[in-house]
Amino acid sequence: MATTVNEKFNPRDIVLIVDDSPQNLGFLTDALEQSGFSVLIATSGHAALNVASRITPDLILMDAIMPEMDGFETCARIKATPSVAQVPVIFMTGLSETEHIVHALESGGVDYLTKPINIDELRARIRVHLANARVSQNARVALDAAGRHLLAIGKDGRLRWTTPQANHLIEQTLGSVELGEGAEQSHTTLALHVAEWMDKRGTQGNHGDEGSIFIPGNQGGLQLSYLGALSADEYLFRLTLANQPGGDALLRQHFALTSREAEVLLWIAKGKSNRDIGDILGLSARTVNKHLEQVYVKMGVENRATAAVKAAHVLHSN
Repeated sequence: MATTVNEKFNPRDIVLIVDDSPQNLGFLTDALEQSGFSVLIATSGHAALNVASRITPDLILMDAIMPEMDGFETCARIKATPSVAQVPVIFMTGLSETEHIVHALESGGVDYLTKPINIDELRARIRVHLANARVSQNARVALDAAGRHLLAIGKDGRLRWTTPQANHLIEQTLGSVELGEGAEQSHTTLALHVAEWMDKRGTQGNHGDEGSIFIPGNQGGLQLSYLGALSADEYLFRLTLANQPGGDALLRQHFALTSREAEVLLWIAKGKSNRDIGDILGLSARTVNKHLEQVYVKMGVENRATAAVKAAHVLHSN
């Protein structure tokens, strides 16, 4: 079906179609190229991983049932690789049972379509998911430009994305994060420690004091400091080498603070308001105030201005 000029997508948009059926590949390729996409094809899960490691697509259409490596496993491996983890995956399946739909979403897919594919519906869903992906990508670009060692981790413990700086630290301490077994081992290590932290934090309530994770490895290991929730199922962390403490670690050690108190003080030193701190750390305003009360007592100060000055002095002298 031909499209009008107004229906054309950005010609830079690249769609990777993963399907072992030549008939499906031909049908989808023709339809999407008419819509203005550049199309890449892969006839197996292994081929898809190979293509994605060389050319990052903007979106992936994934057949669920394929021989050897099915679409669920292929998607999970893609989502375990930071360089392509942010790429939205839409599943195509003839399976409409609830467990298969759940499996598709749990493996990292953002949506699914049942066969036979309706091209108008496919275009509409692609448009939505590309727009959402661009919003997230713009945020990541801003963080990358700022040179921050940041990463996002999902509720399942999987690494969603990293800035290049954080990616480099992971490579140094936990091994390669390229596609393959090395990446899976590194991400499994991250997932296990993050899952343990999340479980512990859950038993303490959403506003527990435990705000960092230590992961042993090369060069003393890694320290992940929790910065807050990006969404209902995605969490932001700052990454440092364990033997090179971040600002909150310095404040915690110097003033004998808890992890959460040190994080609050760090943002106070950066001039953030209580409301901003609450948004960043996922705390209520009342909880921020309670932490500040304890911070003042431990620092021997009476107000936030004096606390900010003393904290800044510690941070700048190290």
